[in-house]
Amino acid sequence: MSSYLITCTPAHGHVLPLLQIARLLVDRGDDVRFLTSIRYADRVAAAGATFVPLPPEADVDLDDADAAFPERQGLTGPAALRFDMSNLFIRPGAAQLAAVRAEIASGTVDAVLSEPLFVGCALLQLLPRDERPPVIVLGIFPLGARSRDTAPFGLGVTPLPGPIGRLRNAALRLVAERVIFGAVQKEADAMAERETGRRLGGFVLDWPGRADAYVQFTVPEFEYPRPDLPESVHFAGPLVPEPAAVDLPDWWSDLDGSRPIVHVTQGTIANTDFTQLVLPTITALAASDVLVVVSTGGRPVDALPADLPANVRVAEYLPYDRLLPRVDVLVTNGGYGGVQQALAHGIPVVVAGQTEDKVEVSARVGWSGAGVNLRATTVAPDRVRSAVEAILSDPAYRAAAGRIGAAMRASDAEGALTGVLDAVTESWARTA
Repeated sequence: MSSYLITCTPAHGHVLPLLQIARLLVDRGDDVRFLTSIRYADRVAAAGATFVPLPPEADVDLDDADAAFPERQGLTGPAALRFDMSNLFIRPGAAQLAAVRAEIASGTVDAVLSEPLFVGCALLQLLPRDERPPVIVLGIFPLGARSRDTAPFGLGVTPLPGPIGRLRNAALRLVAERVIFGAVQKEADAMAERETGRRLGGFVLDWPGRADAYVQFTVPEFEYPRPDLPESVHFAGPLVPEPAAVDLPDWWSDLDGSRPIVHVTQGTIANTDFTQLVLPTITALAASDVLVVVSTGGRPVDALPADLPANVRVAEYLPYDRLLPRVDVLVTNGGYGGVQQALAHGIPVVVAGQTEDKVEVSARVGWSGAGVNLRATTVAPDRVRSAVEAILSDPAYRAAAGRIGAAMRASDAEGALTGVLDAVTESWARTA
């Protein structure tokens, strides 16, 4: 039996996949502690792990950041990114590190498992080896490892091959790290020196590539080629969600295969404004010979207009394990988990997401050929219509999605993860 500490920033989309990992480790007999917001205490307990609360100064509700930081409202572009990096991720880092060190001091911790935005673990790995266990990053959104062949993470810029591409990437990196985020990087380095006596050793968002191991939950086919990828990075394949206990809607029998099915969703968090994607999709396809299946992601069905077109079916939640085998096109705002679930079924994607990590998910969809990247958060109906029609008429999209999906179905995320954990902890123990 091994003992693990899982650390997670207080965001719904980060906590859920890490809870799945916690359940896996608990089920194999490991001792698991889970450090995150008090808001998730019951869910952690339900997963069989021991809940450890973040200190209040690190417990920021990332799903409602505007409430915690009213001054954040109205910020866009680089100003919004700088604000979020500083206030939501970097400044909680010192308190995060203190909580992690307290857990390490309180009992055996064979490894700390962290998602990439938990800056406390970026600080932890700066400590001498005899003061810490190994730090293993869990890649639950697109791979952010630094490479000469990729642009800086967060810009949504796809690779450009050859020397010209590398020059472009170097220039973009210089501008991002020294100009756009120069002040943010100085703040992070100053905090690191205060807490550990060392600077970060590189750009703050690149720290996962410097961890002792980095387990990325996708397949290489859905990632940019990086010949200079560190040996510490391991592709595991996507986590397979547990089947949801959701009742079937009374219209389920309409999904009989008599016409193409287009599923549209804005997920469970970024779904307060259906004018961004759901309503434009409904309008775009109202006169099409397709069935439009809408998931409101937990919002009441009556949050949508009462006079919906005849080809629209709506439910708050839908069982993806039963729905996706019937779907022909997914229209989404780019959540990493949902996009990968669709691709695992060989479903091509129309994606419209330009915030958080969604800009990187969207870029990979377009780059891979597995769908259409609309390069927007709020889209016009005609753009959605054109994208859906292109996918339904051009088999190349389904072929690309099928190629990625075959690789995903052949992967074993749980086996790959536990293999890395065992190898790293055994190696660490031998060299301690």
